[in-house]
Amino acid sequence: MERRKLKLGMTDKILLTAGYLLLGLFVVAVVVPLAYVVIASFMDPNVLNNQGLSFRIQNWTLEAYRRVMEDEMIWRGFLNSFFYSITSTLLSIFITLLAAYPMSKKELVGRTFFNTIFIITMFFGGGLIPTFILMNQLRLVNTVWAVIVPGSFNVWNMILARTYYQSISKELWEASQIDGANEIQHFFKILMPLCKPIIAVLALWGFVGMWNSYFDAMIYLNDASLQPLQLVLRSILIQNTPQSGMIADIQSTAEMAKMAELLKYSTIIVSSLPLLIMYPFFQKYFDKGVMVGSVKG
Repeated sequence: MERRKLKLGMTDKILLTAGYLLLGLFVVAVVVPLAYVVIASFMDPNVLNNQGLSFRIQNWTLEAYRRVMEDEMIWRGFLNSFFYSITSTLLSIFITLLAAYPMSKKELVGRTFFNTIFIITMFFGGGLIPTFILMNQLRLVNTVWAVIVPGSFNVWNMILARTYYQSISKELWEASQIDGANEIQHFFKILMPLCKPIIAVLALWGFVGMWNSYFDAMIYLNDASLQPLQLVLRSILIQNTPQSGMIADIQSTAEMAKMAELLKYSTIIVSSLPLLIMYPFFQKYFDKGVMVGSVKG
């Protein structure tokens, strides 16, 4: 049986064409800067500053990547960032799913009160100084937990997980009750296998957020051996950037500026590479998870 082609009216064709144009512009806006950064990371900074991008091999160099890979602090920063990101993501998912499960049940006593408390924390906070005092009194300053613990629970992620739970058929809970399962067994044996899409979304968001974060580490970590990759790269760029008013001969200042330009693009690639590698493995779950709550059956 042949499929009939859907005939589009003039208005539909105009809207479809406009959509394709907007999508094309969006793709160009994403791809062009990314391609520029990748190519610039391999170029001689003098050629890049004077002539712009060049596709001649003799104008390319691997010096920036060699400098980055030979730095021991870079590898230490990589290990720290992976530890912080993975640990924080696992802890965040565990806490978020446990908090969202009772909040998804309408019969929960005090559900409205707890929901209000959660919502308030999304808009109001104590501020940096009270938070630092609290972390100091808890003896978490200059420890790995100062980076991991504060971001272990996100109210927005809890709302997403709660909505996902509510989209699951209640007949599953009734069936598990008939089989003699309690709440804990139902949560881990029935719900968890069905929650792969939302878990993948929370994992991706949590990992990316922690991987790119640097402010908490800059505030709470004094030991250089505990610093994540983002802080290490920041320190390298600052060390190789000429400061205004510094006393130095012209040649050394020019070399320092050249090295800063050389490292700027390579550090972007180095810090973004793990995320670019990881995303394709989560994409099949991500497409389902981001649509949580969009359709009610």
